[in-house]
Amino acid sequence: MSQPELPTIEYPVDFPIKVMGRNRPGFAQTVIGIVRGHAADFDPATAEMRPSRQNNYLSVTCTIRATSREQLDALYQELSGHPDVTMVL
Repeated sequence: MSQPELPTIEYPVDFPIKVMGRNRPGFAQTVIGIVRGHAADFDPATAEMRPSRQNNYLSVTCTIRATSREQLDALYQELSGHPDVTMVL
């Protein structure tokens, strides 16, 4: 049985990345710093933040102008490997 084909993405494309972690001081700034390391043109003012119902977790959504699959893979890898990050979507 063969692997299903992944949909092809035409670059450049606006690509939202949602990052979740414990709602601690500096979490959003950490996420934004990592994102800017991979997408220098990302405007931090466009980041959307939403706390969980009980305010224990925070989701930070950053929409970047993705230029390649390699860029997205490197960004996901760095975010996923950070100890403060619980999940990356």
